Order: sequence, then C-alpha cells, then structure tokens
Amino acid sequence: MIKGMDVSMLNELENLGAIYYDEGKEKDIFSIFLKYNINTIRLRVWDNPYDDNGSPYGAGTNDLRTLIKLSKRVKAHKFKFILDIHYSDFWTDPGKQIKPKAWQNKSGEELEKEVYEYTAKIIYSLKEHNIEPEMIQIGNEVTNGLLWPDGKLPNYSGMFKLIKSGIKAVKELLPKTKIILHLDYGGDNNLYRNWFDQAENHDVNFDIIGLSYYPFWHGTLDELENNLNDISTRYDKEVLILETAYGFTLEEHDDLLPIFNSELAKKAGYPPTIEGQSEFLCDLMDRVSKVKNGKGLGVVYWEPEWIPVKGSTWATQAGQDYINDYAEGGNSWGNQALFDYKGNTLATFNIFKQL
Repeated sequence: MIKGMDVSMLNELENLGAIYYDEGKEKDIFSIFLKYNINTIRLRVWDNPYDDNGSPYGAGTNDLRTLIKLSKRVKAHKFKFILDIHYSDFWTDPGKQIKPKAWQNKSGEELEKEVYEYTAKIIYSLKEHNIEPEMIQIGNEVTNGLLWPDGKLPNYSGMFKLIKSGIKAVKELLPKTKIILHLDYGGDNNLYRNWFDQAENHDVNFDIIGLSYYPFWHGTLDELENNLNDISTRYDKEVLILETAYGFTLEEHDDLLPIFNSELAKKAGYPPTIEGQSEFLCDLMDRVSKVKNGKGLGVVYWEPEWIPVKGSTWATQAGQDYINDYAEGGNSWGNQALFDYKGNTLATFNIFKQL
C-alpha cells in the first residue's frame, strides 16, 4: 500500500529555519518518514514561478531546480516518487489552470508540441541525475481541464490532445512509469464517470485515477468508497488518493492563517484533535485498502511538513498577482500538518505503522 507524503514546500521551509523532531531529537524529515513506514513522496513542479523582476511566487517556488534538489533526497532514501506536473507557473486546481507565461501566445498544435517538449525536458533533467519517477501526473486537479482556454472544459477534444502530448513524452522516455490523471472532489461519482467516460471515448492511455479527498470539502467517506469501487471497476484502473489532510488543533499561532476551523471540523465529523486526525486517516486508509480487486493503491498526505515558520506563505504578492487571487499571506495549512507547531511528530504517524 502506498503511504505517501507530498512535501513540495520542504526546501522553502528548511531555508526559513524549519527543523523536525521525533521523540525530542532533531532528525532529517525523510529519516522520520522511513521510521513510520512512509514509502512514497510526491513533488510538484512549476515552469517559471517568478515574475518579470525575478520575485518568487512562494509556496515552495517549485521550479525545476528545486524539484531536482528535493527528488535527489527522495531517491537517496529509496522512496517511490510521484511527479506532479502542473503545466503552469504557479498553483493549478479546478478554479484556475493558467498557461505558463512563455506559452501565452501558443495554441493548437503549437501548444501540444510545447506540452510534449516541456514534459520531455523535465524527464531528461531527472534522468541526468538518475531520478526516474515511478508515477507521473499529467496535470494537477484537471477536473475542468488544463492550460486554459485551449484545454478548458467542455472542450474535451482540446483538453485530451494536450494531455495525450504529455503522456506521449512519458511513454517514450519512461515506458515503465505509470501515468496518473488527477481530479478533485473524490466523493462525486457522477463527476468521475462523466470525465473518465470522455477519456475512454478519446482513447487516452493512462494507468491510475488520482483523487483529492478532503472530508470537509469532498463528500462523505461512504461516497468516496462508492466512487472508488465504481470507477476502479468501470474503467479497470487502479485508484490513488493523491491529496488529503485533516486538522489536529484549532490553536492559534502568529505565523498561521488556517483554512481548517471548527466549522470544517463539524462538517467532516471528526474532532479537531490529534486523536481526530488519527481516526480520520485510519478510516480513510481502511476504505482505500478495501477497494474491490485490490485496486486501491493507497493515500498521499498533502504538505504534512508545512509548520508555521516566519516567511513561509501560500503565495507572495507576486504569486497572488499572477493567479489574481488575493488574501493575507502566510501559512494556511499548519494545523493540518503531521508535526506540531514546533516541528515535533504527532502521534498520527503511528497510523502508518499500524496499517
């Protein structure tokens, strides 16, 4: 079973002074993960996460150089590696899929060629360092498409031409690497049926259906379980929870502007405590492990290392300008991490050893 962590913020956090501890002792975070039977790491990559003046967008500023730096550590510790290619200069999700600045004037076959060449460039760069991902996502939460407006739904033909271009590069250069297509809202079976029916109609060659599932946004665990069983059977594909998290506290911190609050905890049905976080994660992993025909691959926890440190932010001013999304900067995730505010491992880690 995949027991994964997305630690794409790690380079930024460590540069700002984040330190991680287990049982009171300072340790390399990847060594901590190994102790608790974590076996997979997911990392995202953006094309050019800087403005025209060179100001970084924040949230890890995950350019190719940062990806290589982190992925070297991933491979040195012998984790499986999931590469998440956003095909943008900054955050992508169902509400925004912005073309990289360098591609703004490209469309049609020219844009498809750009997707192929960009995907190939990333793979060649990783191969130079003997880093080969076991799995690659073509896009991040592409529920409503990617590389808007060309690949924006309901233009399925345009979207799948772009996705196929990325897949082609992976299949040619890394034929053993599995292709993931990733949507959000893991509890919505109609969404997944409609999207992947279209993928079948367009003869898209992929291996794994990736889902985001946050219990306060994406339906009940029963709805998730029903969806996992249905789509894994309907499309004969493995399924993988690529993003999840839950809060362990409502305690405030100077460098924290949390998304997770008492209202979301009430909606999810688990207490906002370490015990509640552990119970949710245990229940989620149990449901995934029981997907029919062994097609439930596992769970990846999103940004468990994002503890509150001064200077870490979901987006700098430059980043907010790029995505045209404005809110106070800072850490929006720290009370959903798997470390306390001082960097100590939470008891939640024991769940990974038990399952």
